[in-house]
Amino acid sequence: QVQLVESGGGLVQPGGSLRLSCTTSRSIFYIMAWYRQAPGKEREWVAHIARDGSTNYGDSVKGRFTLSRDNAKNTMYLQMNSLKPEDTALYYCNKDPPLDTWGQGTLVTVSS
Repeated sequence: QVQLVESGGGLVQPGGSLRLSCTTSRSIFYIMAWYRQAPGKEREWVAHIARDGSTNYGDSVKGRFTLSRDNAKNTMYLQMNSLKPEDTALYYCNKDPPLDTWGQGTLVTVSS
């Protein structure tokens, strides 16, 4: 069973930046994605990246978030810039579409 480990979250002021990492226990899937779940809301898709590096972003993060991946390291990254309070959420990685298995997530809190 694949393991998904997210890291890099933290507390940041509005306008700040964070870089999230996602490491898998096996070769990462053709399309990997980030998802997030804000307090009191359902989990939502944020963005995905294919093995060839092509990306797709949700409208709410387009222009602010950037995906990258290192296939040799089984790792995917999410560079988040110009963070807003509404970006506060628990961030998860998974394939797209997602497996039933999820990691623990990494908490991003954007607050002054």
